[in-house]
Amino acid sequence: MRPGTAPRSAGGASSRATGEERALTSVAAGDRFERPEELPRLWHVTLSVSGTEAPLKDVRRSLEQLAHDHPFLLTSRYANDHAEIRYWEEARDLHDAAAVALRLWGEHRQSAGLPPWEIVGLEVIDRETYHQRIAEGYGPLPATPVGVHPF
Repeated sequence: MRPGTAPRSAGGASSRATGEERALTSVAAGDRFERPEELPRLWHVTLSVSGTEAPLKDVRRSLEQLAHDHPFLLTSRYANDHAEIRYWEEARDLHDAAAVALRLWGEHRQSAGLPPWEIVGLEVIDRETYHQRIAEGYGPLPATPVGVHPF
């Protein structure tokens, strides 16, 4: 027996205190066990950008291209000097969802032809908070209609 270990009874039961239970977890063959806090969650992201004026048709075309390249985008609203993008992000935690959101505009500026605007706002809330806000009548309205629309 190793030092510091308690002897086991003949039936293989451990020497736990009376009433102490051990949680059992079933994992299918080939599956990897992940703790619940490590599983991805859904986060509602609202990204606001603004900058110098650009032609409306160019802004619309670039946002449509971004939505085509990344179909997770729910809705985009735009004007000639600012835009708002709303979508659901799957991430382990808020930090990961925010990091992805903060890279979105810059990483796709060239491929989608986005204006050289800067990020001026970011809101990331979990799914439960999003639905609670909607139920209480405040917060970002559901993204309808889905697509790219002027303000």
